[in-house]
Amino acid sequence: MNGNIVVSYKILCDSDLNTSVTLKELLLNEKVSKAIKSEFAKGFRNIELITQSEEASLMLETSKELYTFEVLKDDFADILVLAEEDATQRKLFKKDCSRVELVDIETLI
Repeated sequence: MNGNIVVSYKILCDSDLNTSVTLKELLLNEKVSKAIKSEFAKGFRNIELITQSEEASLMLETSKELYTFEVLKDDFADILVLAEEDATQRKLFKKDCSRVELVDIETLI
């Protein structure tokens, strides 16, 4: 195959945060509801926080820097291994940061 692929990845650590909180859980939290009311309804009384969709969620993730490299389309099957090798060459792996997550794969013509 002709062409190249640009691969974006990030380094994962054992201490990274990756969790989600539903909107319902947020609104039921007293500290969060007080903060929302004091910011957006200052001076009003008897305010209720209501949501139309209780299943909406908020993702909490550790923000990470994205790294990119370019490979031939023929190397598509080995992209994960090549990303790990690229991270090793750049000396990105640390004591508790030894995994790679592929974020984006873009085909160039």
